[in-house]
Amino acid sequence: MDSIDERLNRIEGIIKKDSFRRNKGLGNEVGYYIFDYDPQNELKVREYISYLKNKINNNSNSSFDLIEFDLYNIIIEILREKGYLKKSFEFEKNKGRNFAKKAIKNLLKLSSESNLIVNHIKDNTPKNSVVFLTGVGKSYPLLRSHNVLNNLHQVLDEVPVVMFFPGRYSGNELILFGTIHDTNYYRAFPLVD
Repeated sequence: MDSIDERLNRIEGIIKKDSFRRNKGLGNEVGYYIFDYDPQNELKVREYISYLKNKINNNSNSSFDLIEFDLYNIIIEILREKGYLKKSFEFEKNKGRNFAKKAIKNLLKLSSESNLIVNHIKDNTPKNSVVFLTGVGKSYPLLRSHNVLNNLHQVLDEVPVVMFFPGRYSGNELILFGTIHDTNYYRAFPLVD
């Protein structure tokens, strides 16, 4: 396997291809991809994403926008907007972590069609863009990556979506941090082998 630097450096060439952004060559599958990496490379991956976003979005010749959604930041933003952030801390302190986690999941409507995180991503994604999903590790255990992908797949199918995943993706199973097995997810393709 290539080093993390070699794998990261291949991303730009892939996402700049017209065929990637039009989802050509995927057997009419929606363009969902996973870039898995060793969690110890988290900071390097974040730095690269920031660099690539600036490079693409500040280039007047770019034919698309690169949009990043940090799942953890979305959770915090929603909790703040709903006036629930301080209450969440109080729940955890007074009633325990499991109670707080359940209350937050209910507020975010993670198991329904009105999933606030998925709707936030859908509502803030321009048509001519590539979406990067980050913050997967920071969001655990509140949010499971398969939940986001399965629900997002139902409502966002016009632009390619790349999830940056701190763990392993075997092509049919997500293993967060290399140890936590998630529900099988079959619709995504590895972005870089």
